[in-house]
Amino acid sequence: MSTYRLKNLLSPRSVALVGASARPVSVGRAILENIHRAEFKGQFGLVNPRHAEVGGIAAVKSLDRLDFVPELVVITAPAREVPGIIDQAGRRGSAGALIVSAGLGLGPGSLQEAAIAAARKYGMRLIGPNCLGIMMPGVSLNASFAAHMPGAGNLALISQSGAIAAGMVDWAAQRGVGFSGIVSIGDQIDVDIADLLDYFAMDHKTRAILLYVEAIKDARKFMSAARAAARVKPVVVVKSGRMAQGAKAAATHTGALAGADAVYDAAFRRAGVLRVSDLRELFDCAETLGRVESPTGKRLAILTNGGGIGVLAIDRLVDLGGIPASISADARKKLDDVLPPTWSGANPVDIVGDADAPRYAAALEVLLSDSDNDAVLVLNVQTAIASAADIAASVTELVGKYRERQRRWAKPVLAAWVGADHNIIQALSDAGIPNYPTEDDAVRGFMHLVRYREVVEELSQVPPAMPDRFAPDARAARKIVTAAIADGRKWLEPVEIKHLLEAYDIAMVPTYAATDVEQAVVYADEMFAKGATVVLKIMSRDIVHKSDVGGVVLNLTTPDAVRTAATDILARARKLRPEARIEGVIVQAMVVKAKARELILGLADDPTFGTVVVFGRGGTAVEIINDKALALPPLDLQLARDLIDRTRVSRLLRAYRDVPAVKPDAVALVLVKLAQMAADIPEIREFDINPLLADETGVTAVDARVAVGPPERKFAGSGPANFAVRAYPSQWERRLALKDDWRIFVRPLRPEDEPTIHEFLRHVTPQDLRLRFFAPMKEFTHEFIARLTQLDYARAMAFIAFDEPTNEMVGVVRLHSDSIYESGEYAILLRSDLKGRGLGWTLMQLIIDYAKSEGLKVISGDVLQENTVMLDMCRQLGFEVKPDPSEPEICDVRLKL
Repeated sequence: MSTYRLKNLLSPRSVALVGASARPVSVGRAILENIHRAEFKGQFGLVNPRHAEVGGIAAVKSLDRLDFVPELVVITAPAREVPGIIDQAGRRGSAGALIVSAGLGLGPGSLQEAAIAAARKYGMRLIGPNCLGIMMPGVSLNASFAAHMPGAGNLALISQSGAIAAGMVDWAAQRGVGFSGIVSIGDQIDVDIADLLDYFAMDHKTRAILLYVEAIKDARKFMSAARAAARVKPVVVVKSGRMAQGAKAAATHTGALAGADAVYDAAFRRAGVLRVSDLRELFDCAETLGRVESPTGKRLAILTNGGGIGVLAIDRLVDLGGIPASISADARKKLDDVLPPTWSGANPVDIVGDADAPRYAAALEVLLSDSDNDAVLVLNVQTAIASAADIAASVTELVGKYRERQRRWAKPVLAAWVGADHNIIQALSDAGIPNYPTEDDAVRGFMHLVRYREVVEELSQVPPAMPDRFAPDARAARKIVTAAIADGRKWLEPVEIKHLLEAYDIAMVPTYAATDVEQAVVYADEMFAKGATVVLKIMSRDIVHKSDVGGVVLNLTTPDAVRTAATDILARARKLRPEARIEGVIVQAMVVKAKARELILGLADDPTFGTVVVFGRGGTAVEIINDKALALPPLDLQLARDLIDRTRVSRLLRAYRDVPAVKPDAVALVLVKLAQMAADIPEIREFDINPLLADETGVTAVDARVAVGPPERKFAGSGPANFAVRAYPSQWERRLALKDDWRIFVRPLRPEDEPTIHEFLRHVTPQDLRLRFFAPMKEFTHEFIARLTQLDYARAMAFIAFDEPTNEMVGVVRLHSDSIYESGEYAILLRSDLKGRGLGWTLMQLIIDYAKSEGLKVISGDVLQENTVMLDMCRQLGFEVKPDPSEPEICDVRLKL
């Protein structure tokens, strides 16, 4: 449903409260008083079947007796009455209800189920139940039982905890921070975090969105909404339950490594959401993001009247990954002119303990003009010599003038007045300067800005293209897995795993499965004949750590040695693990790579986010070392590189001493291939490659375990049902023949297509670009093209067409759905020298077919009146064409599907 009717709930023109009690200490009475105190500007009605008035406000017995139709109905009545109240509201035509009441229960036959059914009958939206309520300062609505009403501002808060929301309100009141909206979502029986992310992402009054999350219900919906919101404004989250341990014992190394909180971390990173560790950091983030733009880099200049606090700030900056800014020669000369000879001469710029307001202002002006820093932090420790209030006033005045001059190019200025009174804090806040009680808080605030900028840049990174030679044999691989499931097995045999990896071009050492000692000798003889040394390993689906039972014997060179080793391995395993199923021994060729790094790669199955890719340091102590990183598939090469870089072992992949670097992108390619395997074969439940040996020659899998089972459909919609992020929809690739036997290849757009788009646009005339973008287009920046190519396939699609003989791009058509997934807006652009050959018609038909398959009801678009060719084609395709009454030069075209 997403944003459907949410504006009616969060910016209502009329409100009714049902269930306000005459008892002074009650939730209903508190909400009534809060609505009254906030001076809601719209119509308001009170419903109470037992009292003619409550708190001096007249009440009616039912919603039917109100003389207006309330857009929003706030319910504080007992749980048993909630479904009936929703039904009454629906009959009256209300858009939705805020259910503050608790105790509706769960499951079939519950009051919650009845409430949902009543709402669906009338297309109503529901917030709650069991929540604090909502506070929307922009419309003077406080439909909550919080103790305070926040002022109007540009931060939105979405909280799964009413107590956290109330705490944020108290903090905001002390700091002078305002909100565009606060929504306590409670049990989320309808409106959820994703819906509200969509709403506040489009809200022009909201500059940043803050989230308090305990658990995500629909991970695919959340990921789609979070990615969309993070592209237009900062989204910051604090997630509780970081220390919770997984309840089930993992059957693979990757399953053990992929803890629940680590998966949330990977999801937030993929979505572009900035995660903070606790409420204090969330407050700091709110303070910073709500007041200033992100810096262009991470170089911070620190201005202080205390050397010690300045050095502490520098230490903290370095700890968090920031860079102490250098002072340029020109700036140092200017500082020498305005500061006493005893100033520090470096960063931190210590202007000495007796610094007064003029000295602060003079030094700050120099630092703001110095191109060697990206932001300035002003620190002040109060002394008896100079007035801290006067210094604050001087700083705020200077910063105000600086911002007026520089406008959008102004650097961020942050402040920490240690021990400052309320008046100083208020003065800094009123000037829009983020301010903090300590230097540590201030530095963390700066690094939040830096991290947000990095997150935005990560979202628009262009991945390198995959090698053309990668063409997995998905059919053969799937056949291996489905055959095992048909046999009733949950684990693949070693030889099956080798064939599975080979189908995806992942090398594995020669491997055989021997069910008894003599068969092991036969296989070993074959390897000896080829000059190989042999390794024997216990073969048991129940033994994860083979070395724990003495289940690995290396460097075997004779049949007798193999016979003895196999006998001993089987005997030890049966003695130490009598309950385990022992299937035999694995016979492998010994791989000797003295300088290879041991890595672990794999797939894990998370109950919330589905398939997760795991990478880290491998070997027998993998869980003890616990050097790992996680990512949500699908992966491209850039995402795979980022995943690797988040581990300590990544540094060992580079060259050091006499050890050559691992072959470039060899490990990243295996990660991409594993992610593709997970998309192609959802029956793979868990996958371990441990170790994967990596050196300058490439990579080789030495050991692997694969758990399989019937696929579990975690997420609705098309694409792999086990992926929280919709994968590249290869099923929409087409080879088509147009007029004059013109052969084209059409496929969905991919992030790595940015260079292709740049080249294509060189073949489009300025006139055709103007008709497409409604304005002259002289240049296309990386940021602009990245926004076009970084598609969320859950919300948008673009098909690009290539001339098959030349492989040159010749056209593109796009479709972006609205936030309620009912209609989509299209746009199309062709190479100017190839128009009139049927390409536009073909691409339009393809995007119409796609829209139908996604369940959209309408395709629409804006077309300039002068673009007669496009308008004629729309009419022939069945579009209704009407002039836009607000913009006569534009036609609105619309096709009902």
